[in-house]
Amino acid sequence: MVSENPTIVSPSLSVLEELNSMGDGKKYITSEELKKHNNPSDLWISIQGKVYNVTEWAKEHPGGDIPLLNLAGQDVTDAFIAFHPGTAWKHLDKLFTGYHLKDYQVSEVSREYRKLASEFAKAGMFEKKGHGVIYSLCFVSLLLSACVYGVLYSESFWIHMLSAALLGLAWMQIAYLGHDAGHYQMMATRGWNKFAGIFIGNCITGISIAWWKWTHNAHHIACNSLDYDPDLQHLPMLAVSSKLFNSLTSVFYGRQLTFDPLAQFFVSYQHYTYYPIMCVARVNLYLQTILLLLSKRKIPDRGLNIIGTLIFWTWFPLLVSCLPNWPERVAFVLVSFCVTGIQHVQFTLNHFAANVYVGPPKGNDWFEKQTNGTIDIACSSYMDWFFGGLQFQLEHHLFPRLPRCHLRSISPIVRELCKKHNLPYISISFYDANVMTLKTLRTAALQARDITNPAPQNLVWEAFNTHG
Repeated sequence: MVSENPTIVSPSLSVLEELNSMGDGKKYITSEELKKHNNPSDLWISIQGKVYNVTEWAKEHPGGDIPLLNLAGQDVTDAFIAFHPGTAWKHLDKLFTGYHLKDYQVSEVSREYRKLASEFAKAGMFEKKGHGVIYSLCFVSLLLSACVYGVLYSESFWIHMLSAALLGLAWMQIAYLGHDAGHYQMMATRGWNKFAGIFIGNCITGISIAWWKWTHNAHHIACNSLDYDPDLQHLPMLAVSSKLFNSLTSVFYGRQLTFDPLAQFFVSYQHYTYYPIMCVARVNLYLQTILLLLSKRKIPDRGLNIIGTLIFWTWFPLLVSCLPNWPERVAFVLVSFCVTGIQHVQFTLNHFAANVYVGPPKGNDWFEKQTNGTIDIACSSYMDWFFGGLQFQLEHHLFPRLPRCHLRSISPIVRELCKKHNLPYISISFYDANVMTLKTLRTAALQARDITNPAPQNLVWEAFNTHG
């Protein structure tokens, strides 16, 4: 529930005396005054020109406190529209400070973006999910059943390896379902949606849905910010920009991303190690899940997440132990990880070669930041299942609550809007996206080799913060 009595920290008296004299009976503050309320103990935001105190609400916010902290002290109308259904607006009244934003303005592109979101909502597109979830669940069930059957009832090495590949493919499809459950209610009720997220995420893949929400919401809000977006913070293994050589401080992790001799060595060859890293990136996700669930950080449904993760680490080792010898067991795990590695490649292609920036996200250029930080993968409609709809990365970032079945249909609309406002809309083939990403990594690698005095070497433990 929304906090009934939000703490209101008032602007200075002199400011109010100046701003309250506008003659319309409303109280006003400026954007500069709003910016002062940008910390966890004094957190204000503006939505459509009305100022809200979300200091206490941030602790209960279903999307976590990171999105609110990253956009603190700003107008966040576009981000609010993107992530919240119409039913969320009624909760804002209890958080209203009584102040309006004096210099509130809406850019033309934001105006058209909000109009699009409204039209999609009126058409019921956010509620019309199609039958994709049912088809995906049936497909995943078939893949998992075939995998288990191949392991238990065949003695052939190649059948076992095929079973491993099927398991990897199942994990890919499950990840897309977990992504759907995290962004919108794919099941009939919120309770079933939570159950689906934990079951298919924690129980079947071993990756916590709580960890995913924590990092993924931050990624969406701060798309391709080198110091705010955790999906670009992969030192010491990978660096998409030479700006990371300055040992930036990760606002998300609250620590320095040290570019030391170890990082310099790995980054210098990252265009060669990129694919091998993607093949074993899943190991890091398991580690990140465990570290988060054992941390002191407040985690929604921690107990359920821990139980779900324990279920995975029960059935998966048991399945692998059914194989006849250790070489086959190791090969089985590697093949399943390598197949799933294709998905890690897919995810990185959408952002690694896009434009990056340093600093916090801005609420007044939401549309522009999404277009600059994302890359679409062009493919035929019969390949939509393989990409989980996320080949339409820009469309997804602009309308994250929109079910994937609608992303292809809105793509031409988004493309035209970008063209109208002279904003980038990059849609390239899977092959070209790989080439573009490798070129980005190679450019940074060659720049890393030229650095003569990197920061003093830090702990190798930093390596485990390479998100797939």
